[in-house]
Amino acid sequence: MSESPVQNCMICQKHLGTPHLPGGAIYENGLIFVCHATPFGNEKDHYLGHIFIETKRHIPEISELTEPEAKMLGLYTQKVSQALMATLGMVHVYSFVIGDGVPHVHVHIIGRYPNAPREYWGTKVDEWPDAPRGADEEIACVSTLLKLYFQEHF
Repeated sequence: MSESPVQNCMICQKHLGTPHLPGGAIYENGLIFVCHATPFGNEKDHYLGHIFIETKRHIPEISELTEPEAKMLGLYTQKVSQALMATLGMVHVYSFVIGDGVPHVHVHIIGRYPNAPREYWGTKVDEWPDAPRGADEEIACVSTLLKLYFQEHF
């Protein structure tokens, strides 16, 4: 377990402000950082409504969470889900942890839009061709909507 950011961890670097995050943090405190996912790799845009809840402390496994970190991840999974449904009209919200690609605990919170075909439910929701997608400007707008919801409701 490392108590300080790791130089080659993309999540730790994001918390330090590199690279630029459209819309910035939706919410953060001493334990967690909440933000919208951004285009990755060859993507030019990204599914709107794909949110990350990340631990501030660099830890690779859920088993290494402290009790306060675990409580905070659970609480904000609920809050982000509520905010997605209220602001973007999501009809269902998924949450999952994969952890194989980036060894830093983070929860994916992804809402499902109305009329998404059944074959795109679950982890394939962002593959739906008609799903709303956006680049930096649209991601910043969604982040702002969620920040405002958080300020008004939590």
